[in-house]
Amino acid sequence: MSNTHALCNAKASQPMNRLVREYSGSILLESNPGIKSVHRESSVTCSQTVSPVPHLFSLRCLLLISRTFRCKMAHIVGYPRMGPKRELKFALESFWDGKSSAEDLKKVAKDLRALIWNQQKDAGVFWIPSNTFSYYDHVLDTTAMVGAVPERYGWTGPTVEFDTYFSMARGNKTTPAMEMTKWFDTNYHYIVPELGPETKFSLASRKALDEYKEALELGIKTVPVFVGPVSYLLLSKATRDAPKGFDPLSLLDSLLPVYKEILAELKAAGAHGVQFDEPTLVLDLESSKYEAFKKAYDYLGSDFGAGFLIETYFADLPAEAYKTLIGIDCVGAIGVDLVRGTKTLEVIKEHGLPEKKKILAGVVDGRNIWANDMAASLTLLEGLVAELGKDKVMVSTSCSLLHTAVDLSNETKLDDEMKSWMAFAYQKLHEVVALSNALKGNKDEEFLAANAAAQASRRNSPRVHNAAVQEAIRNLGDSDHRRATPVVSRLEEQQKTLNLPILPTTTIGSFPQTVELRRVRREVKSKKITEEEYIKAIQTEIQNVVKLQEDLDLDVLVHGEPERNDMVEYFGEQLQGFVFTANGWVQSYGSRCVKPPVIFGDVSRPSSMTVFWSKYAQSLTSRPMKGMLTGPVTILNWSFVRNDQPRSATCLQIALAIKDEVEDLEANGITVIQIDEAALREGLPLRKSEQAAYQDWAVHSFRITTCGVKDTTQIHTHMCYSNFNDIIHSIIDMDADVITIENSRSDEKLLSVFREGVKYAAGIGPGVYDIHSPRIPPTEEMADRARKMLAVLESKVLWINPDCGLKTRKYAEVVPALTNMVAAAKQLRAELSSAK
Repeated sequence: MSNTHALCNAKASQPMNRLVREYSGSILLESNPGIKSVHRESSVTCSQTVSPVPHLFSLRCLLLISRTFRCKMAHIVGYPRMGPKRELKFALESFWDGKSSAEDLKKVAKDLRALIWNQQKDAGVFWIPSNTFSYYDHVLDTTAMVGAVPERYGWTGPTVEFDTYFSMARGNKTTPAMEMTKWFDTNYHYIVPELGPETKFSLASRKALDEYKEALELGIKTVPVFVGPVSYLLLSKATRDAPKGFDPLSLLDSLLPVYKEILAELKAAGAHGVQFDEPTLVLDLESSKYEAFKKAYDYLGSDFGAGFLIETYFADLPAEAYKTLIGIDCVGAIGVDLVRGTKTLEVIKEHGLPEKKKILAGVVDGRNIWANDMAASLTLLEGLVAELGKDKVMVSTSCSLLHTAVDLSNETKLDDEMKSWMAFAYQKLHEVVALSNALKGNKDEEFLAANAAAQASRRNSPRVHNAAVQEAIRNLGDSDHRRATPVVSRLEEQQKTLNLPILPTTTIGSFPQTVELRRVRREVKSKKITEEEYIKAIQTEIQNVVKLQEDLDLDVLVHGEPERNDMVEYFGEQLQGFVFTANGWVQSYGSRCVKPPVIFGDVSRPSSMTVFWSKYAQSLTSRPMKGMLTGPVTILNWSFVRNDQPRSATCLQIALAIKDEVEDLEANGITVIQIDEAALREGLPLRKSEQAAYQDWAVHSFRITTCGVKDTTQIHTHMCYSNFNDIIHSIIDMDADVITIENSRSDEKLLSVFREGVKYAAGIGPGVYDIHSPRIPPTEEMADRARKMLAVLESKVLWINPDCGLKTRKYAEVVPALTNMVAAAKQLRAELSSAK
């Protein structure tokens, strides 16, 4: 029942006019004479009375009606692209491997778009977005649309085709990819535009127009969605050749005509409304930036009336941003995140809402998988309606549903009670529509009652609460859980045991996950092979990885993580308080999908999780073998987290579990332990006023995991694909012995921190090559990157390593790349030695 639109949940005795007030399109149900054939434009409200539904009215007929009767108050910001079975992922990878054609890829994409649009229409969503589909990334799509292709890709126009598009995303044999970084505080990565004074914009992709027309052919009128021009520029970076102090926002005047050109073509094709995503409006901006928004939309809206929907999300909308938007004539609706931005309500109430403008109230969480608390949302919405007036409030998602899993009905691993607590993207469509109908007075009492029962079940379930874990958290006390000895002294003690050369080499942890490895893991889960056969297969893989690293002459080794499906899922499967889905995939970047664990209850560790494999790997070599763990903050930020207690409390619970694992590894002879905190920066709140509190509990959680080890145990951590400059002091405060950080795609931006005088006494390994590209960088390129690091870092603290783990790469790429990396390190050692 929870998976079905409110229109399809009607009791047999209820008259249809109680359930449906608005419709678009046409209906012809000749088999039901009680329902007349009708036809209206989508903007017309249904006022005629429809006869009561017969007792045995078929589900098929109800579904047909739900496709046509759509609530004009229902809107979603965006929807997942990969497909319910990751169809786009597999089509992309087949195309990249040369196993299928571009036409094959386009056919899969077109079928997916049709499925997505029809699902939304069938659910009853009125404002259906288009141009939210992407072959790789929506920001990269914008770069293609405006023709801002970096010169190194040799693009000559006029249209950006697949070869250029995917080269920008992934690099090619001769040219590195563009920088990739996190989309605000999510685990989604976007391709960062590179702009300079010489950048010339032109309309180089009509994807938005093509997809709008494609939907029209299916009988669906959509709202085209764009990354707004100001956010696009604010999220860009200056090219290497740009003069110091160059501001990409200075290009606004030359960018806007390209947007205006595509808008004119959309209007000619019949579009009456356009959605612009301007998430940078939630940031702390200077007044000049608000002037840029007004300038942009005054210009773009001069021929479009009041047909612009401006979407903001991920945080509260500042008062100045809100006042700017309500002062722009062409802005007919303003989208606000009321899940993460609860203070926005006060801003709206204080400054009001002009006539002919609406609020897109984002009350359905687009970033988590928990079922909406319908009663609480209705109370909020009704209060907003009472404040602003009837027909001024539309119901929406808090952000794009891109950040959640696709469809709960595909799940086979979850029990009925657990599923009753959840809603994936498809189910959230129905929540939006049910709330919209309820706000209009058309409450589906059965749907609401089932939701209330599920909410109560979750609050009171003994599965959720563990008294022992809660007591352990209370017992943490006021200690800051620091190691007693300063890092410089610890490194000296560690070197006596490890005896590492200058510029030691290592990798980040994982080695390629081959088809054979995945098969072995699947077969042990399905009991096609025995546990003993599985262990033998994994040990054989570890032997091969250890031998390969010794042959390559790496200094600190890893076991390659062949037993692990995912760096978070692997640990969650062994911790209590977690549950896992079969098909809860979420896009991370490009074709890369992750299946986040669900933290539903108090977290604890029943037994050791990695000791067996790390101990075995260490037995194969005399070189140091890193024990590989995922840190508490990353487990938190890369999971769907319970929303019934503060995230900080959940993180502390995970930290205590990882602390136990760290100490078990040390007790079993592992003297180098890496605790990855790849997502530490990712969780940083967007508003500066909230950042200090997050950094305090996040860093404290990491220190809890390491505070009990000996000085001779070397603690590493790893972070990737974020801007670390603004959290460098928190990184130092983590008190790790060695930190490895992404560096190669970001033009060594991190090094500017050390140039500006930040003193970092611990070991550091800014990556010398990009593992998210199939390109194999030459030795001299990696050596040159390391030389730039040596200009600002002491040689005794510098490590040589890739940007990230090698899981997604092939051995044909990994072996020559690591060969070149080790050669680069040896070349630099020789240079340093000769310079003495």
